[in-house]
Amino acid sequence: MALNDAVRERINNILESDRVVLFMKGSPQQPMCGFSARTSGILDSILPTYTTVNVLSDEEIRQGIKEFADWPTIPQLYIDKELMGGCDIVTSMYENGELHKMLGLPEPDRTPPEIHISDMAAEQIRAAMAQHPNTVVYLSIDSQWEPNFSLRPAQGGEIKAIANGIEVLMDINTAPRAKGAVIDWQDGPAGSGLSIDLPAAPAAVQALSVQDLKRRLDNGEQLILVDVRQADERAKAAFPNAEVLDQQTLQRLQDMPEDTPMVFICHHGRSSMGAAQHFRKRGFTDIYNLEGGIDAWSLEIDDSVPRY
Repeated sequence: MALNDAVRERINNILESDRVVLFMKGSPQQPMCGFSARTSGILDSILPTYTTVNVLSDEEIRQGIKEFADWPTIPQLYIDKELMGGCDIVTSMYENGELHKMLGLPEPDRTPPEIHISDMAAEQIRAAMAQHPNTVVYLSIDSQWEPNFSLRPAQGGEIKAIANGIEVLMDINTAPRAKGAVIDWQDGPAGSGLSIDLPAAPAAVQALSVQDLKRRLDNGEQLILVDVRQADERAKAAFPNAEVLDQQTLQRLQDMPEDTPMVFICHHGRSSMGAAQHFRKRGFTDIYNLEGGIDAWSLEIDDSVPRY
């Protein structure tokens, strides 16, 4: 199907608005697919700001962008109005430094992190490698700071750390997150396996009940309340004194001190977790997700707030 002129003009205007534009599913704060999450996570790690377009909220753009450059999948990254590609290509460009070069950024740091492996963990790793020859240990730590170990053949270009005689390969996203990591072996009721402590990880998002939020507000604590819901939901039931998480607010909040206490709010407490994790990934240390969201607030604290 040919792309009509009106949609083409809309896309061109979007590309003219910023040097870096990512068409994705969802937003960096609430990505709606793993490929979009990974691509926006890469950009978040190297750029303070860039433009994103949620194709799920605009069917014309969702279909039109596929026809615009004859690229059938989402996400799509454009730099200087030129299509770079999707998740796999952007990841490869990031790993080999090409993305940094295109954006005029310093080459990525490929310094191996110092890690530690206990004797028991090293023994178990060697036993596993003996059963799977021609493999090496891979460690990956995603943007949510979730670690994963695997055994597979080396691809080339990975960052290599050595501890207790074991080589551990990782990508450049994982390397800074793995600084000071302690890898051990655990036996427990749920089974046995490798465990890892990550000193570089930011503090976890904390669950906050509506009763605790009310108590803290009544005590005069200075908490920033951030409502991540769409406009139609906010119109049905506004949360008192909460800020709307639009692009302008997002930038202002990201520029605040990293110990600023923020409470993220949605309908039931699920989608707000994605926004809270976004700030956690950026190093904020006093982040809360409101359990049950505004629905729980209406049920347990203030029944004048409509339920929907």
